[in-house]
Amino acid sequence: MKFDTPAGANPIDRMRVVGQPLDRIDGPRKVTGTATYAYEWHDVAERAAYGHVVGAGIAKGRLASIDISAAERAPGVIAVVTAANAGPLGKGKKNTASLLGGPQIEHYHQAIALIVAETFEQARAAAGLVRVAYVREPGRYSLTRETPHAVTPQESEIPPDSEVGDFEGAFAAAEITLDATYTTPDQSHSMMEPMASLADWDGDRLTVWTSSQMIDWWRSDLARTLGIHADKVRVVSPYIGGGFGAKLFLRADAVLAALGARAAKRPVKVALHRPLIPNNTTHRPATEQRIRIGASRDGTITAIGHESWSGDLAGGGPEPAVQQTRLLYAGEHRMSRLRLATLDLPEGNAMRAPGETPGMMALEIAMDEMADRLGMDPVEFRIRNDTQVDPEQPGRPFSQRQFVECLRQGAARFGWARRKPHGSVREGRWLVGMGMAAGFRNAPVMKSGARARLDGDGRVTIETDMTDIGTGSYTIIAQTAAETMGLPVEAIEVRLGDSDFPVSAGSGGQWGANSATAGVYAACMKLREVVATRLELDPSTAEFFDGRVHADGRSVPLGEAAGDGQIVVQDAIEFGDLDECKQISTFAAHFVEVAVDALTGETRVRRMLAVCAAGRILNPKQARSQVIGAMTMGVGAALCEELVVDDGRGFFVNHDLTSYEVPVHADIPEQDVVFLDEADADSSPMKAKGVGELGLCGVPAAIANAIHNATGIRVRDYPITLDKLIDHLPGAA
Repeated sequence: MKFDTPAGANPIDRMRVVGQPLDRIDGPRKVTGTATYAYEWHDVAERAAYGHVVGAGIAKGRLASIDISAAERAPGVIAVVTAANAGPLGKGKKNTASLLGGPQIEHYHQAIALIVAETFEQARAAAGLVRVAYVREPGRYSLTRETPHAVTPQESEIPPDSEVGDFEGAFAAAEITLDATYTTPDQSHSMMEPMASLADWDGDRLTVWTSSQMIDWWRSDLARTLGIHADKVRVVSPYIGGGFGAKLFLRADAVLAALGARAAKRPVKVALHRPLIPNNTTHRPATEQRIRIGASRDGTITAIGHESWSGDLAGGGPEPAVQQTRLLYAGEHRMSRLRLATLDLPEGNAMRAPGETPGMMALEIAMDEMADRLGMDPVEFRIRNDTQVDPEQPGRPFSQRQFVECLRQGAARFGWARRKPHGSVREGRWLVGMGMAAGFRNAPVMKSGARARLDGDGRVTIETDMTDIGTGSYTIIAQTAAETMGLPVEAIEVRLGDSDFPVSAGSGGQWGANSATAGVYAACMKLREVVATRLELDPSTAEFFDGRVHADGRSVPLGEAAGDGQIVVQDAIEFGDLDECKQISTFAAHFVEVAVDALTGETRVRRMLAVCAAGRILNPKQARSQVIGAMTMGVGAALCEELVVDDGRGFFVNHDLTSYEVPVHADIPEQDVVFLDEADADSSPMKAKGVGELGLCGVPAAIANAIHNATGIRVRDYPITLDKLIDHLPGAA
């Protein structure tokens, strides 16, 4: 199905099933422990052995020698895999570093060996017997030191530079100006489930049960790495225990499990142990951002500039932290730039809402600072500079943009009018303040396919390699099929996460829900046509509801079309150029109340509100869950999350869940989520968009702005820890 004109009326508009707050289909399996995660496949391959990964002890250099003889002789050891005996290996298109290092070492904890043994304990014990000698080379580990050497990136998701009008001239002439620098730290995904894989060879065919957000990307890059045809690789990942972008791209556990299984001549299971994950996989890169805003005294922005520096391994790309600034606010004269430094730290790549998350951590503080200088309310300042068109291409309107309505509804619901001047509200030792920030995330789509099967009892099975990273894909896909086919959701079976199924959009970039359900809609519409034709009914007038097909004065049970067999159809949604004619984005307004201890600087978040405009909401219960989870991540980004770099040795010091701090239940207060009524006909036949990343963008800045309102202290460097507040606090009353 080609989607190249705005969606008209269609079966989804009935909203009998789609749009309803149904419980998650996969919920009972997850809470009873019967949903199979990557390390839990115990009965699909006999005699599975266990692999343990050895990570490099230096960040840059080469292996002078690696002695595996003692490990090979250790009890239970079946095989030891290194780059020296693994055979020729390629590198996936989406991998920056090699997933098995040696002799060259590209980053700290890069996998250099896999010990395969009868038990996990034997493999782990033998790994301690591997003796490695290194030749250490000088490395670049500090973004601050390397910023002067940063260059215009050659590989970037977005154009690295943009300019409209005369930014420098307009900024110099502006009546009120702001020129400030903000920093965001390296951050870790910290999902509950580690990277884990079970690999099994059947002749020259490989099956990998793993934890992957993007099945087809993994399949093709695994084949490319191993030097085999993709048709020889099957990837299975029906349940994923969190990803946040860490599992978008092929990781070392899958490659090493495949190599270990080939060497051991039996199935091999590998999990990256927790301390290995931050340094061995990907992370959100740190940024340094300079924002300049010029405005007239009435609050109209006349010049806005945003420059961002980030770092990555050679061949990597920048954190696209300026992308929201190109679209969110009006301003005649504009400039944005991305610059990339080469760092010998572990690979930087996508983490939930890449670009907009760190970008808005800076931009939305800057907007608050500018409102202060203008003597304007921060909400009104943002409303004053709303735009209904792409500011860089004024002839290109937004498909829908209810940003102002998000702001106004949020302010009214949160009680924003009660907000007091900085540092003026005190409850005992607590300084209390309110803050807010915009939320923004684009709504991209990707081609997505599905297969639909109808059997004689009127049940429909949907098969697609779409994944569910805890977002509810099983449920919204079932709702889509049920709505389109006129069935109850109980009559739909959804099968996900298998490369034997049609290729979907996968889970990432806030494109998953809209794209995947649109692909299922396409397959079901094709199934409707085949069913009506078999029943000798006019497909153009046939209506599907209550498990029957109605047309030409007849009403026939749906399953009758299949008879004693099945009807099987397959289709995909292919998107045209509507996103070139219109800008398709999602918007939010985030409001936060905090209390800061006047003696210690301890910050407590008390209340949070998100008002979101994100197209048709396919399942409000699941969407709310996504947003409150994202808001929780925002609390972490604001107050505690930071991968601390040892800039002498080139590794993340706090590489575990003990010292990398994330919010826990006691840190999370009352959270309120509101969805505006919206159906975006330009986005897809579903008229949906996405919310999973929108709920994060802007939250850290809203907290930073609330802390400023509570204390009068402006912090521009995340996370906002006690040491950045304590010297400036008023102390006891």
